[in-house]
Amino acid sequence: MSSEVQIHGVLGPVRYGPEGLNLNSPANALPFSAPPPSVPVFAAALLEPLLAVAAFLVVHFAHGNVLDRAAMLLSIMVMLLVFPGTNRFYENRLNALVDIVVAWGTVLVILTLCGFATKSFRFFDTSVLIWWAVATPVAQYASVLIGGALMRRHARHPDARRPALVIGAGTLGAKVARILQDRRPFGHDFVGHLEDRDATRCAPESIAHIVGKIGEALECIQRHNIRDVYITLPLSSQPRIDRLIADLHDSAVSIYFVPDVAGVNVIQGRMRNMDGVPVVSLLESPFVGINGLFKRISDIVLSCVILVLISPVLLAVAIGVKRSSPGPIVFKQRRNGVDGKEITVYKFRSMSTMDNGAVVKQATRGDARITPFGAFIRRTSLDELPQFINVLQGRMSIVGPRPHAVAHNAQYRELVQSYMLRHKVKPGITGWAQVNGYRGETDTLDKMIGRVQYDIDYLRNWSLTMDLRIIAKTVKLTFWDKNAY
Repeated sequence: MSSEVQIHGVLGPVRYGPEGLNLNSPANALPFSAPPPSVPVFAAALLEPLLAVAAFLVVHFAHGNVLDRAAMLLSIMVMLLVFPGTNRFYENRLNALVDIVVAWGTVLVILTLCGFATKSFRFFDTSVLIWWAVATPVAQYASVLIGGALMRRHARHPDARRPALVIGAGTLGAKVARILQDRRPFGHDFVGHLEDRDATRCAPESIAHIVGKIGEALECIQRHNIRDVYITLPLSSQPRIDRLIADLHDSAVSIYFVPDVAGVNVIQGRMRNMDGVPVVSLLESPFVGINGLFKRISDIVLSCVILVLISPVLLAVAIGVKRSSPGPIVFKQRRNGVDGKEITVYKFRSMSTMDNGAVVKQATRGDARITPFGAFIRRTSLDELPQFINVLQGRMSIVGPRPHAVAHNAQYRELVQSYMLRHKVKPGITGWAQVNGYRGETDTLDKMIGRVQYDIDYLRNWSLTMDLRIIAKTVKLTFWDKNAY
């Protein structure tokens, strides 16, 4: 009998699995904290100070000087004054140029005052300082132009587009819509507003962009392939916001709450600043910005190393599968990946049949479909090894929620609260749930609830160190896990 217990929480029903792990408990709650920097913000933070130092060193060496103590001290001082650089990739080009000149002029004034106070000008060639003062803003402005061009080029790729829905057509919703429209060259596609109020209570410029009622959110998300949802409802609509967020848990969209904080003292929690509009992340992938870059680099490096090391094993298993029973060596499975999109996942075939349709029966202990050799490679997880190729393709990650069959997703999203949140990241070859006892058949609802809870716990607490711990624990469990069959 299921040991699941439900109570009603702010985000809807709260579920407790057999281990008592509460998805929505205060201990596991998603705290407001500084979001990981985006790639443009991270690049700008490093580029501006590095270009200032690099320009000085290039001019310094071009004049036949050597790297002495004075040059090193000036480089360090400039790095401290300029770091972190400002992200200007979204700015108008003229505004960016003016900002760079003003910021660099301020740095030069400070350095000039320090030079007079310490009488250190005698250590530097005057022509070097003049050329450097001109070269630095030129290099920084060139980096803004190049960076902006690269971002626009990347945004033209269909997978980089982020269709966005704004819930609420008031003054704040209209402002968010304008920002999204201005950022269209950088990948944001404003689809429209959802609003229940009559036109007299909406911003005039928003009326023409209303595409439906708030209750039609899930339908609109599916129809327009929405990836981002911005909630701009007034704080007085908290019950409606609660219900809306609970409904949106049945999708893989990123949810942002844009509060009207006029007159409200925000004591805890940190918010994004989108052109002056505060945006609170409610449900977002941990792999955004620089975290996503680090995750992808680690996946590529580790999977390349692992594939080289296990290449003899891959060959041996392939021969074993071919000799064990008729059929292909590799079984291609239909699974749901990041944002719920369908992907193809590779496995060594371990069964005499290949169920991959609308109804998929999970493997059970003693399943007659499993070949003797298939039982061995399933028990030792050798059947999963081809998925390192999926990692290189970008469909999967080494660590993440295990991908379920498409048919199972359709079934369990109706039964398990917040089930679709696990699709906010790429599926993994191994995961936090698998190393905590939820590997193998999920023959009861309790087991699936427990697996989902651990998956979401992973999303909340992710770090590269956690990934390495999971990989190490997976290697250990490969040979001693009684739940694998």
